[in-house]
Amino acid sequence: ADDPAFSSAPFFQTKSLHIGVGTAALLFTRQLHISSFTAEAPQIQLIQQPDGTWNYASLGGKSSSASPSGADPDVSIGELNIKNGSVDVSRIPANAKPFVYDHVNVTVKDLSLTTPMPFELTADLPASGTVTLNGTAGPVGQPNAMNTPLHATIEVKHFDLVAAGVVAPSDGISTIADLDAKIDSDGKTMTTTGKLTAANLKLSRNGSPAPQPVDADLSMNGNIGALNGQITDLAIHTGNVAAHINGAYQMTGTSVTLNLHLAAPGLPVDDLEQLLPAVGIRLPSGSSLHGGTLTANLDITGTPATLRIAGPVEIDNTRLAGFALPSKMEGLAGSAATKSASSSAENATDIRKFTTNVVSTPQSTQLSQIYCDVPSLGTATGDGTVAASGALDFKLSAKLNTSSGVGGAVNTAMSSMGGNFLHSAATNGIPISVTGTTASPSIHVNMESMLKDTSGTSKSSSATKSGVLGAAQGLLHH
Repeated sequence: ADDPAFSSAPFFQTKSLHIGVGTAALLFTRQLHISSFTAEAPQIQLIQQPDGTWNYASLGGKSSSASPSGADPDVSIGELNIKNGSVDVSRIPANAKPFVYDHVNVTVKDLSLTTPMPFELTADLPASGTVTLNGTAGPVGQPNAMNTPLHATIEVKHFDLVAAGVVAPSDGISTIADLDAKIDSDGKTMTTTGKLTAANLKLSRNGSPAPQPVDADLSMNGNIGALNGQITDLAIHTGNVAAHINGAYQMTGTSVTLNLHLAAPGLPVDDLEQLLPAVGIRLPSGSSLHGGTLTANLDITGTPATLRIAGPVEIDNTRLAGFALPSKMEGLAGSAATKSASSSAENATDIRKFTTNVVSTPQSTQLSQIYCDVPSLGTATGDGTVAASGALDFKLSAKLNTSSGVGGAVNTAMSSMGGNFLHSAATNGIPISVTGTTASPSIHVNMESMLKDTSGTSKSSSATKSGVLGAAQGLLHH
């Protein structure tokens, strides 16, 4: 029977039960020595309350038939076996489908409530996953079996977070993970160290699985009673360097609240590019990043459903191959000078520096204090938003490089428009709007608006129209 505080259904039921008893001791000394205990195809029900307490917590506790001394006689079993069992794991309130371990096989040697017990456990997880656990457990914690010391190694293969119910499909987070770790617990605090490999990693509702597995070294400790703990280090490897995540977590009901920090010091952009789809970032169609480094210091807070990522990001000395920025800038394409400069340039855009402050939520990603240095064009500053759908809305101000490339060509064309225009362009920059999507951005240089603003009070006169605006007509694509 189950603990009545949890369920009226059986905690343990089995198809057949085999018990080996030392008959000589039983007959002549009235001592019960159980040599073996084997359950065939049992069904075991594990239930967790909102405060984290499990229904197995009272196992091994004092019964109503305790001896006059106040303690139950110690139970000793030479070998306990569970063969081809099934374990259903659920929570109160039952707001999710139970997690089911199938083909559970357990062997415990020298089972006792008062001494450590060697054990082996294997089980199948949902979606073709497996788990193997080997080590020692015990003595059984009193009055709460959750406080039983444990020293073991664990190997998990093909663990599907969504199929296991760890995260909801709507959270946008998914992976199929392998774990090889060591677990040490004194019954109050549990420490876990090991290696983690995450395949098909997706970290955003708008993302897509990363094409290559991501490897990480894990070190964490948790307070079993308080359901919280510290991730002392999660080192995510890329090339010869690693990004490090550390911080705290708190289990609350069926979810976990994170308060983490990610430090990424000068990571190779080439190795990071494969992770961009996982976080919902898509490069323009047909393009790819080559060379350079990325540095980021990000705070990661909230639950998987409300995750907020915020902090500064910097990219240095990279190249966006397959995307010639000048040729994509509407509003300059009409200029013969810029056409000539664009056609002679490679189908790529060199980026000397890109910095911004990022605030990413499930709804959108906001980029503020943008600074971008593209040698062939100049520099741009501004702000913008990337919607969950990938839609772009950026307002930038560009100051063109007047000595080379397309920037120089535009500067030559602007010279014919008079000092007022050149002074405004140098002081305030040229307004640029970016719309479309991350995969297909639309970049528009709003030269017409700027020309109208710089023509002053006489902008409605025929002289101005035929002078400033007339000279600019070759620059305007629309």
